[in-house]
Amino acid sequence: MNGIAFQDQNEIWWLETIGGHHWMAKRVPDDHYVAMPNQFGIDNFDLEDALTSKKNHMCSSDMKEFIEKYYLDLSLNSKFNARDTFGSHDDSDHIYNTPRAYDIERYFNPHTFNHQPFDDDIPWSQVPEKKITVEDVKYVLSLHFQGTDFDPYKTYGDLSKKGMYRPIGINRNDFLSVIQLRNDVPKSFQAIEWIAYASNVFNALVPFYGSISETPDYLSNTTDTVSTDNFYWSSRLIAAMADASYKKSSIHIERYQKNVMAKGHHLINTYDELLQKENDLNKQLQLKHQANQEIADMLKEETNKTISLVLNELSLSMKNKFERSDA
Repeated sequence: MNGIAFQDQNEIWWLETIGGHHWMAKRVPDDHYVAMPNQFGIDNFDLEDALTSKKNHMCSSDMKEFIEKYYLDLSLNSKFNARDTFGSHDDSDHIYNTPRAYDIERYFNPHTFNHQPFDDDIPWSQVPEKKITVEDVKYVLSLHFQGTDFDPYKTYGDLSKKGMYRPIGINRNDFLSVIQLRNDVPKSFQAIEWIAYASNVFNALVPFYGSISETPDYLSNTTDTVSTDNFYWSSRLIAAMADASYKKSSIHIERYQKNVMAKGHHLINTYDELLQKENDLNKQLQLKHQANQEIADMLKEETNKTISLVLNELSLSMKNKFERSDA
């Protein structure tokens, strides 16, 4: 609640407020990713850089005096750690927050990451072991401790720790947006917004062109009444049914997620080529609207297909089933 990310196509800065009266911001190194659960995150902070060149750090003008006046520098080696001073280290953090940073960083750095879910010194940012794709971003924001004893869907071995920590992909995920600003295309269509609704474990992330004046009906017509005519409620239905039939439905969810992303990439690539050939901005806007509608149509078809599949799996696991097949 005290952090804001700022980005353009060249850099990302992360700002955190401190008690509402002070703030600090740090530039994310170009080759780093950030794992940021719901707690103060910035760790190592260069106050001198923040108060002079402001190349990679910035802060409120009286930050250094504030820290010195109230003896807030807790370091033993003169390297100021902002999280040690201003962050929370509650027992609840070790259930709710640090495990999520742990789950992300063990995925991006599987051979070098050496921390436990309850550690308070999990790095704020790291260099990943390979380049990160949109698919990777979707996967880590859907994590539920797969491959560990903490996975709430685990069905074998030691089950005493399942559900012990708060997963990233949780039932109350409601909306996911991934903003992609591309440097290899003109500015008029460089922005892609990837969108998903409902629990990230079961939803599909789909790309749409930004800088538009209208949104396809399937995305914009969300109603108070549950309906398969819009993406929001359809995603909620898939998540609830697939969760209840996880073992049988997980294969359908995997195929759904991969199909939507693959077809989404294909349509964006197709329309990128058309947009590259068109210099008129009004005609480019028409092409973006056309592309977004075609993507929405594809999305609706794949989503409805998946609803049918997971509904069938859940129906077959109803408690009143019987082996004899008759009317």
